[in-house]
Amino acid sequence: MATFRVADASEYLAITGWGIHDVKLAKKAWVFVGQQCKRFSISPVNYEFEVHAMSAEKLPFILPAVFTIGPKITATGAEPSDRRDLEAQLLLYAKLIAPLHKSRSHVHELVKGIIEGETRVLAADLTMEEIFKGTKTFKERVFNRVQLELNQFGLVIYNANVKQLVDVPGHEYFSYLGQKTQQDAANQAKVDVAEARMKGEVGAKEREGLTRQNAAKVDAETKVLSVRQQGQGLKEEAKVKAEVQVFETAREADIAAAKAELAMKKAGLDKQAKVAEVEAAKAVAIREAELQMEVERKNAMRQTEKLKAEQLSKATVQYETQVQESNALFYSRQKAAEAALFEQMRSAEARKAQADAQFFEQKMAEDAKLYAKQKEAESLALLGRAKTEYAASMLQALGGNYYALRDYLMIDGGMYTDMARINAGAVNGMQPKISIWSNGGGADGAVSAGKEAAGGSALQQVAGVYKMLPPLLSTVHEQTGMLPPAWMGALPKDGVTN
Repeated sequence: MATFRVADASEYLAITGWGIHDVKLAKKAWVFVGQQCKRFSISPVNYEFEVHAMSAEKLPFILPAVFTIGPKITATGAEPSDRRDLEAQLLLYAKLIAPLHKSRSHVHELVKGIIEGETRVLAADLTMEEIFKGTKTFKERVFNRVQLELNQFGLVIYNANVKQLVDVPGHEYFSYLGQKTQQDAANQAKVDVAEARMKGEVGAKEREGLTRQNAAKVDAETKVLSVRQQGQGLKEEAKVKAEVQVFETAREADIAAAKAELAMKKAGLDKQAKVAEVEAAKAVAIREAELQMEVERKNAMRQTEKLKAEQLSKATVQYETQVQESNALFYSRQKAAEAALFEQMRSAEARKAQADAQFFEQKMAEDAKLYAKQKEAESLALLGRAKTEYAASMLQALGGNYYALRDYLMIDGGMYTDMARINAGAVNGMQPKISIWSNGGGADGAVSAGKEAAGGSALQQVAGVYKMLPPLLSTVHEQTGMLPPAWMGALPKDGVTN
């Protein structure tokens, strides 16, 4: 009579039949006779698509996307109004989508159609650059639009993952864009490497120059200090020698004094005193000579050290000056080369900008000419249609009489006036030459001849033909220069035949 059905955690029971107005949804229920119970899953399902769309610039692309879509379920602790809305959405899902779960392809095609339609409509309003740079915004807009369409089926998007855009075979927009970015990065890297190499070489040269300057300065100071120390050593050595020599002289004086004293003792006190005075005078003179020699030697050494120091200082200053001048010349030439290179780059950019401006100006002029020609053609077409309609209406008004319409149009267009003017211009200035021939009887004879011809005489008619030949031959001769044959006759020299 009845069975008790219980759904799994991820399922619902849809019960229809006796005693139920529409569809009853429950997690567990008694199913009676005359009722049907179907289980349907509410687990979200992943749908993978490759949406083929086209941007506003008519560039096709492929948008790989993965959507996790499932029915809206009642949340725990929701408000009563929200619970009623969610139950209504779940009821829609149970009616429209749940019966198709046995055939997953139908649900897949339904969801795919909604996503592709909304994605294509949205991509048609955006450029490729806007889609590529605003991937997050594009994803949100697609998400919102698809969600609006899925609401009528009781579905909700749990997760949407839009992958990177992919080129359509035959349209390698993104690959070309990537190559352009790589080339730009490579070119910028080359520029940075060249600039770093230039800075490194300049810094190395500057360091090398400073190293050489400091080395030269240290060498010069070392030489000066060495010369000073050598001079000091020589001075101390000379001083020691002089003291030794003075000591020796003193010793010799003491010995001489002792000898003098011994001699004085031998020769007497007077002789000892004289010898002592002489020895003392000689010793003073010797000491003075030695001191003078020492002074002169010291002066010569001082002059020598002074000259050496001056020459070394001059050489050091000259070297440093030449180094500074060479560095300044190198720096000025380097800056001049950089300025020339910058000037060439600027002039090339200016020429490029000028060429672009000329090309744009020529393009705008050609577009203006084309637009003028189009407008002229349109005006001519309108004028032709107006004339055709006018001629058709006139022909209808004249009862289909084509000749009457032609005469009217010629009169209305002034064609007869133009023809008269042209004919008048054609005969204007003509000077016709008129030749008068007589047959011997003058004017009266011509009149009588005409009367006889009228009478019907055959001989007179033949005679009239022969009378027409002389003026005819004369006219031919005047117009073409041709003479009649000799058997026919000869023209008179004055051109008049009597």
